[in-house]
Amino acid sequence: MSLKIRLARGGAKKRPFYRIVVADSRSPRDGRYIEKIGVFDPLKAKDATDRVVLEAEKAKAWLGKGAQPTDRVARILDAAGLLKREARNNPEKAQPKKKAQERAAAAAEAAAKAAEAAAEPAAEASAE
Repeated sequence: MSLKIRLARGGAKKRPFYRIVVADSRSPRDGRYIEKIGVFDPLKAKDATDRVVLEAEKAKAWLGKGAQPTDRVARILDAAGLLKREARNNPEKAQPKKKAQERAAAAAEAAAKAAEAAAEPAAEASAE
C-alpha cells in the first residue's frame, strides 16, 4: 500500500478549503483517507497564522513510515521545517521559442540598421 500525504478539497464552489490527509494513493482525492493531519486555507493572507494548521508530530510519524508528500504538501512541510524540498528550476522553460527568437533577431537587426542610417547624416553634417 503506497501512502500519500495530500490535499483533500472541501468548501463551496470557488471557495476552496483543504484538509491535509494521509491516504492510500489509489483512493480518490476527496474520498477515503487514513488520518487527517492538518488544514490549509488558501483564501487567507499568506502571513496569517491559521492559513496552515499542521500537526507536526503526526506528519513526522507518517513521513517516517514512508508516506510520500505531493508537491504542494511538500512545500507546506518545508515551510514548517519538517522536510527539505529541493527547489525546482528549469531555465530552458523561460526561453522564447524558435519563431519568437527569429522575430527578436530581426527586430534587433532592423534597429541596428536604423541607428546606422541615423548616424550617417550626423557624420556628414559634422564633416562640413
